[in-house]
Amino acid sequence: MTTDARESHSISQRTAQAGTSARPSTLSGAASAPARAVSVVEAVQLASSASRIWAAIDDFSAWQLWHPAFASTQMLQGDGRSKGAVRVLVTQDGGPFTEELVDFDAAARRYQYRIIESPAPVADYVSTVQVSETTAGCTVTWSSRFNVKPGTTEADAKRLISTVYRAGLDNLASVIG
Repeated sequence: MTTDARESHSISQRTAQAGTSARPSTLSGAASAPARAVSVVEAVQLASSASRIWAAIDDFSAWQLWHPAFASTQMLQGDGRSKGAVRVLVTQDGGPFTEELVDFDAAARRYQYRIIESPAPVADYVSTVQVSETTAGCTVTWSSRFNVKPGTTEADAKRLISTVYRAGLDNLASVIG
């Protein structure tokens, strides 16, 4: 197992170390402190076609097949390719992330989702995954905007999210191999 994969397996543990409570966050919950908006963007260039990579990651219900941090997915509503679908994505160490697919555009090879509840030190988290054609293959870009929960530094929250993105993106070449 790679160092990035080991790091991404401990999302719940790292969340606890970042000073957050075990209580899940919700997007609709009111914050007691001013929100600190943060953005994270990670990308990977791959020699494979955009259509091949999109086919490997387009199913919101099957991230455990390409991302080493995730063990399983349970769909609570809808399917993995329809706006409004809701899943519980479980990390390798048991951390549950309840997320909703808020946009899915197969033609643009892009989807967007939001975290409803999770152990992560973030609130109002909305993320986009995009696969773009390039002359040498494709670029996969994973980006997000979120607020940092009180008790966590902006740097720690960004590092956690970036580590998760990097583990998944860096693993794509071996998955489609």
